[in-house]
Amino acid sequence: MEQASHEPMETSDEAGISSSAVDQTVRQILDLIRTRALSVGDVLPTERELGELFGASRNTIREALRTIRTYGLIDPKPRVGAVLADRQNVAIQNFFAAQMDISKTSFHDIQGFRRIIEVSIGDHIILNTSVAELDALDEINGLIEAARDVQEAAQRDFDFHLALMKLAGNRMLVQTYQFLSPVILHIMTVGKSIRPVLSETRRAHGEIIAALRARDRIAYSYLMSRHLDFGLRFVPDDLENARTAPVTPSPDRTLPKDLPHA
Repeated sequence: MEQASHEPMETSDEAGISSSAVDQTVRQILDLIRTRALSVGDVLPTERELGELFGASRNTIREALRTIRTYGLIDPKPRVGAVLADRQNVAIQNFFAAQMDISKTSFHDIQGFRRIIEVSIGDHIILNTSVAELDALDEINGLIEAARDVQEAAQRDFDFHLALMKLAGNRMLVQTYQFLSPVILHIMTVGKSIRPVLSETRRAHGEIIAALRARDRIAYSYLMSRHLDFGLRFVPDDLENARTAPVTPSPDRTLPKDLPHA
């Protein structure tokens, strides 16, 4: 009796490989890495062995390995095979960003997460941060208006918020924020493509710093919540396809959004 295939019956792409079958195989290979506790330099099973393990065709295995390699988790070694790479943190971060649903709903979710964290750290910063540290935060904020394009403006906006997280003195919070950086940066880039007035961002950040200098918890909480909520009004329903092309800032430090794509 012929053995049934383990691959799901889905519409195939031009190469005759089901995209859902590749996605499933990617998950199975990642599970294999975890369950076998493979570490840097360990060699994965061969394509044939993986195909036998998962009941997948060789083409599906190859596409799955190519996908995993794209995220930097494995490196191909001649006459050896696929080897676990020394870039797990970057790989996991990129994989998470690629799998994240970049939609208006996910924007609300990410901003809600940020609000919980960034508002709550205010008390610690107010009680423990020195004037010199707030001066350094002010310097980081000052860089945003010198941004040459949307991507650089988004990165400098992210740098400001990451610097705030570091003032909380909790490594886990900082690592979590960095882990989410691809998604947060994407959202910031889209936001600045739609509402590209850098002076507004700098002013909002400056008000937050002023509240910290005044040791005013209520003002900080209000200003940070307002700042994170502000972008919601400019988010399109189709966030995934919103334009994020690099552009050149005008003299008033507003990034023009009506230029053609690069």
